[in-house]
Amino acid sequence: MEEKQIEELNGFRDLRIVDNFYQTSSFFPMPTTEIGTLSESGETNLGSYSLCFPYYIAGKDYYAMVLCCRNSSNTAKNILRTGKCSINFITDKREYFKEAVRLGYPGETTEEKMKNCIFHLVDGKRARENAKEQFPKIIQEAFQVFECTWVKELDGAQNDTVQEEYLPPYHQFNGITSEHGAHFILKIDHILMKPKYYDSIINGVNPRSFPQVPVDYGYRDNKNFWYTRFRRPIAEPIPKSKGISLDTVKYAASRMDTEVKFTDEACAKLVKVPRVFLNTVLKGCVAWAKENNVTLITEKEMEIIQDKRNKEKK
Repeated sequence: MEEKQIEELNGFRDLRIVDNFYQTSSFFPMPTTEIGTLSESGETNLGSYSLCFPYYIAGKDYYAMVLCCRNSSNTAKNILRTGKCSINFITDKREYFKEAVRLGYPGETTEEKMKNCIFHLVDGKRARENAKEQFPKIIQEAFQVFECTWVKELDGAQNDTVQEEYLPPYHQFNGITSEHGAHFILKIDHILMKPKYYDSIINGVNPRSFPQVPVDYGYRDNKNFWYTRFRRPIAEPIPKSKGISLDTVKYAASRMDTEVKFTDEACAKLVKVPRVFLNTVLKGCVAWAKENNVTLITEKEMEIIQDKRNKEKK
């Protein structure tokens, strides 16, 4: 039989895109997480997911993740019923990833899959704050946990309920989004972190202070899931040439507001701000000034603003 010629495009080949393309048609680096939800009996169910990413990161009154999953999964059903979940980030121990593969296998009930689970489950902050209400427990071995609430009102998904079969019309980005799929926009209520990594974020990271995060490669075949274990991270300094000139900051600041003005010394505090964020930072400074009846922002006021911002980050 004559061998089929495969066309190359400047050194690349066009690979056919099929269902679950991130696993079947590509190598796609992703996180490894365990999503905790509440079953009908009130037991915490853990499901393994990599399709879980930041969604709202700035500019809104809350922050959010997006979770993609099968709408027939225990996880989807439990979120549809309760609107609650925890996102547990595990480290790269071989036994943990092996357990993640087991917990990700579809078709088992919560009772079946959780019977011999190696992870220890404990109460999170939401359970402590709301003693009369049930919440999914969190994994004690996780290095960080996001406690979340489904924002069901987005995309008109508030009426979505658990069904045996999901018929169109489907939502675009939240709730039941296809015959077999679901997406959940999850408001982050709390970020819980082990002390070692909490301290590194607050006090400054170094190569030894990063958690041992596994990377799921996405691709899997009929026999295996593939992941890589953590290696020492490499720091690459931001190029000094990427800063903006004092004249650029002064020009933007002078046109930001008719009442609030900036001194040259105050503007000098902003030369390291990436150009794309400069207007946002200046607007924040003006908003602070008006809240505090300030019409001239000097170096002193800029230090107060920056100190306030640092405290908010903490």
